[in-house]
This record gives sequence, C-alpha cells and structure tokens, in this order.
Amino acid sequence: MVLPDCWAASAVAERVRPLACRVVRHDSGRPWLVGCWPEERATLAEAGGVRLAVLGEHALTVAQLAARADAMRGRAGAENAAENAVSGCAGSFHLLASLDGQVYARGALSAARRLYHGVCEGVSVGADRARTLAWLTGARTDSRQLALRMASLAAPPYPLDSASVFTGVQAVPPEHALRLDRDGTARTSPWWRAPDTTVPFAAGAAGLRQALRDAVAVRVRPGELWGADLSGGMDSTSVCFLAAEAGARLVTVTVDWNAPGHEDLRYAELAAARLPASTTRLTYPSGCLPRYLSGLEQRPDAWDEPRPLRDLAAQEHVTRELRAHGVGCRLSGQGGDQVVVPPVCHLHDMVGRRPLRALSRLVGHRARRRWSRTATARALLDRSPLRRWLSVQADALARLPGTAGAEPDLGWGRSVRLPPWATPQARRTAADLLREAAEHALPLGPTRGLHAWAYQVRQAGRNVAPFAHLLGMPIASPFGDDAVIDACLRVRPHEASSPRRYKPLLVAAMQGVVPETVLRRTTKDGPTTEWHDGMKANRRLLAAWCDDSCLAATGLVTPDGLRRALLGPYTLSARHGPAVEATLTIETWLRDLAHHPRPAYLKEHSCESSSTP
Repeated sequence: MVLPDCWAASAVAERVRPLACRVVRHDSGRPWLVGCWPEERATLAEAGGVRLAVLGEHALTVAQLAARADAMRGRAGAENAAENAVSGCAGSFHLLASLDGQVYARGALSAARRLYHGVCEGVSVGADRARTLAWLTGARTDSRQLALRMASLAAPPYPLDSASVFTGVQAVPPEHALRLDRDGTARTSPWWRAPDTTVPFAAGAAGLRQALRDAVAVRVRPGELWGADLSGGMDSTSVCFLAAEAGARLVTVTVDWNAPGHEDLRYAELAAARLPASTTRLTYPSGCLPRYLSGLEQRPDAWDEPRPLRDLAAQEHVTRELRAHGVGCRLSGQGGDQVVVPPVCHLHDMVGRRPLRALSRLVGHRARRRWSRTATARALLDRSPLRRWLSVQADALARLPGTAGAEPDLGWGRSVRLPPWATPQARRTAADLLREAAEHALPLGPTRGLHAWAYQVRQAGRNVAPFAHLLGMPIASPFGDDAVIDACLRVRPHEASSPRRYKPLLVAAMQGVVPETVLRRTTKDGPTTEWHDGMKANRRLLAAWCDDSCLAATGLVTPDGLRRALLGPYTLSARHGPAVEATLTIETWLRDLAHHPRPAYLKEHSCESSSTP
C-alpha cells in the first residue's frame, strides 16, 4: 500500500501493519510504503528528504537510484522528477516517490502492474491490488461493471477497460499516475503520452530488437535457470532465443494441441533444434494435462477482476514440473500480439492521406475477415469522435440483444453487444456506464489508429499477474515492458502491419536471432478443441451452478438464461463462444470471491520496519 504523508494515514497503517512484511517511511517518519515484496525485486534509496522506490524487474542499483534521488532535490513537483529518475530504464516496475510531502506512484502501461486508490479511515490511500482496498473499505462488487464484462471480458471498451469492479475502489488508468497530497486527497495525471509514429520500418525493427534484448537482459543473468514457454508461436520463440543469447539455461514448455492441423509442435521442434544443447525440453500432449476447466469446483483466491483462467489446472501441473527441474521463474511471450501488430483501424486514418494504398490493404483485410463491402464503406465514412462512438454503442447496447457479427474493425473499438442471455437490466446498466464514460472520454492518441494501438497494449499484461499470483511463480513478460511498447508505437503503423504478412515488425526485428523457418510462419493455433471438451466434461457441475448462480443473483442473467448459455448450443458457436466464456468466468469469479471474502494473500507477518529506505 502507498500512504500519503499525513497523520491521518497512520490509522490505516496500524490496521494493515500485522499483514505487512515491511514498512518504509517518509522523510517525516510517517509510514509511506506498507506491504510484502521480494527484497531482490525492490530498490529503495533516499537523498536529502527525497525517497524513491522501484519495485519489480529492472537493473537499477541502490547507488544509481540514490544518485537520481539526489538530483531530484530542490525540484518542484514529484511527477517530472520521479519520471526523470527512471528515464531510459528497461524493465517492468512500479515507480514510487516521496518528495516534499507529495507522493507519486505509477505502474506499467501494459497493465501488468496496476494501481488503485480509495478512501480508508477518511484518507485516500493507494494499493497495487483492488481487493486490498475492497477488503479495507468493505466495498461491494459493481454489477454494472460485471454486466459490461459479459460483452467482452478480454477487453471492455476504453476507457472502462481499466475500471475497478468494486464500488468505491478507483482504478488508476495504466497511462496515469497516482498523486497523494498531504491533505489526504488523491488525484491522477498522465505520465505517458502517445509518441509520434514517424519511425521508418527498418529503424523501428532495430529499435524493437534492442528494446527486447534489454528487456530480457534485465531479468536474465548468465548461467541462471529459467522456465520458458516455447509454444511454437513467434512471440514466445523470440523470448527463448533472446534468453539463450543472454546466457540463461532454459527449461522450455510446449503443449501439443489436440485439433488436427495444428502446427505449434512442429514449429516448436524446429526452434528447439537451434537452442543451446543445455536446454531441457518439456512437451505435453494436451490430452495428458488436466482437462480445460478442471477444478471448477475448487475455490482459489479471486483476482482483482474476472480473468479467463480456463487452463489453470494444466498450468499448475506445468509449474510443479518446472519446480521439480529447479526453476523459480518463468519467461512468457504474453503481450506480443497486442504490442507488435497495430490494429486495422489505422487504415481509417490513412484513407485521407494515401487512399490507394489504404484501399489496397483493406481489400486484403476484408477478404480475410469476411467483411461486407457495404459495412466496410460505412465504417470508412464514419468520422464520429470517440465520445459519439461510445454514445452510439450505449444506444445499441440498450436496444439490441445478441453479440456483434463480423463487423469491420475500423472504429474506436469493437462493437459492444451483450449476449442473448443477458437481462434487460444488464443491458440498461451497461449502457448507462458507457454513457457516463462518453461524457469525459479522451482518446489515447491523436488518431484512431494510435488510440486503438495504445488501447491494445493496455491489455498486454492483464493475464500475467493473475496467473503468477495463483501459480505462486513469478512470470516475466518482456513484451509488456514500457520501453518495448514505446519502440513499437513509434513505427509507422502501415509499415508494421500487412494483411499478407504475419507480424512483419517482429519478423524484421528477430532476423538473425530466431531461425528463419520460424520467422516464415504465417499461422496461429489455439486450444479451441480443449475448451469445448472442458465444457462438455463439466456439464453436470455447470447445470448445478445454474440453480444457485451468483451471477443470476445480481439480476444480470436469469437461471434459465444461464442454463442456455452454459449447456446449450451457444458453447459451440464461434459468434457466441467468447460471451459464453466471459459469462462462465464471471460466475466462477463471484463464487471464488464469496469463498474468500478476505483475500488469502492478506496473512499476518512479522514486520521489518525501517525509518529510511
């Protein structure tokens, strides 16, 4: 937790002190940081009343941070001073500063490291977990947020994608920082702004290669043993080869999906043949792992929001195997899809400047995604601003049941539709939420394309933290680093994307690092068959859930509607399948939350108090 430099915050500190491993104090002696964090992942320094803390994955030493803290003395405002202190640093971390009574805190743009704030004991405080604040303040779940997540659990529309699902707990948007003043009030302000997308393709690829190298080097030391996903996809393969280049000894994990025609295993084997001989390979046919959705009847500690964890049991098995091989940390390619590939809507911006090139690209995308000519033309002609787009989505959501079909991805986001089993109350409340957001929403960038790309990268790390928490093993995702994101967003989007080439920016960046056979891959596999098998295997349990549904108790679905969603033909539908998974995930999360009203991670500890960093 992060506390303001005022006496009123001491009452909060006293409440959580038995649950904390460490306390770090302001220059005034009052509590500043309270909680538990691995000592090796924290760098804290002070100089003349300035305190800095960097918690996470980075290469800053205490001496370096102390020198930067010393340079901050006498500067007005904590915001610029704190950001200057970590300027150019690779990694993924929380940045915290205490300067002249001001508290500054921010996480990562990829949402791999979040911040929340709320009022406790009459004073605003911050925390990296929404559930910590919900427990302290007695906050309840926000049914409006849950209703909206039935439409799109993976990525609710901006700006609601970063919202908290607890009433009274405010989420700090990933691109914003939290400011706590001496009077106990909180406010947020942007620490990140979208860069200019002017870097040519070749220079951008070189920049991405260096940023990824630095991101891996921050985490990996020569001779260290690391677990690493080697799915056969380009993202995880790139991370594996960069880790090997940095001198890591790897234990790689590959899952062979069951569906005919899948190519992941073949490409993973091609990559593995070029990794160092010291690499240990773990390969699992999906049928030999715990079935998808196994353990639904178990009640693990709930995360801060509903997140898809359908293969949790399989990942727990893999984690045990990695530990048996001496692995303590795991590398992942998570986030690559969102970071290196700009969304198609950048062509909407391009039509006015280079119409022939934009229309040529659109022909390829329209053919691949089966967009109708009429819908594509209508989307290109739409020039409504973000706020108008959100209002239109709200009106359609309140009026129309059912999910959106194959609509052109040329707007400010994907069309928002609730599934047929959502109640009229769910549609109304979600629509109201969108209308409220429309009143103040500002784009993340000056164009639709850059806004949508920045929105994508805000989703890059959202699944990493829940899995790391539940598996009990740190998971490093270099693609989610701020420096890697910045390197990608600076590239001209029409050069970083093509309907005829797969991830061209990453392919160019990894030339000479990843085997050419892998770089030429143009397909992407997934566990669709395993998902359907898991739903079938759990039909009896799901039927019982429909009779005492936590989600139905909120009024967002009816028991019969939930039964149709979980047991009917919707589960096999490509159109409704994602909404089925979203609904099941929310139902599971509500049950986990009811089973753990106090977060399981809030345990009593022997606190190591310190007056200075």
